[in-house]
Amino acid sequence: MKKVRLETHNICKNYAGELIIKDINIYLRENELVSLLGVSGIGKSTLFNVIAGVTAPEAGQVFLDGRDITGQAGKVSYMQQKDLLQPHLKVLDNVALPLFIRGMKKSKARTEALKYFEDFGIAGTEDKYPTQLSGGMRQRAALLRTYLFSRDVALFDEPFSALDAITKRAMHRWYLALMERINMAALFITHDIDEAILLSDRIYIMTGPPGVIASELIIEPPRPRGDDFLVSDAFLNYKRQIIKLLSLA
Repeated sequence: MKKVRLETHNICKNYAGELIIKDINIYLRENELVSLLGVSGIGKSTLFNVIAGVTAPEAGQVFLDGRDITGQAGKVSYMQQKDLLQPHLKVLDNVALPLFIRGMKKSKARTEALKYFEDFGIAGTEDKYPTQLSGGMRQRAALLRTYLFSRDVALFDEPFSALDAITKRAMHRWYLALMERINMAALFITHDIDEAILLSDRIYIMTGPPGVIASELIIEPPRPRGDDFLVSDAFLNYKRQIIKLLSLA
């Protein structure tokens, strides 16, 4: 059994006196990709903000490798929907930002970041600015920056939602192959049922309000999953189950 890296215990969060999420218990094992699937406004991003330490919960705890990190920012990587690359910085310096923040000398940080450019499919972009990159390339750069912040555990809030369908599918193939190499555990918010089934080891179904974890679905076929999986009976069965679970919300 793989080690549990990240877990939450009975997380509750209010806004303006209204309960947004209630008694959220989830976990993430090493090298796992787990999706959080639910309708807009159900509290997925609120939960991520609590896990990332951006905001403190009214009740409950967050644990990283068994240590209580509740309300502590900077303990896990957090990539939001927009890539948030700094337009005035070249791609290399954008990617190396987490290393700069830790106090690493700029020359050393750039050398360290550059080691991963080929693996992340952005070799040759070092001296370009973000505006010179395609949407897919910008997301690759943002993913590398996230990886350099914390190479073990990361939160991704709809990282591919802004991409067109063809680019998104190409990013899925690339991301699945990358995950096999870098062994990073990831918790992934998405509204895209197909994306969740294709990428995930497990899927948490969130319903409400208030947002609660209604179900957990294990995706049995091993990653990476190819295009044939998208038209398989197994894929369609998982999709039917999820649609049924979400329709009961």
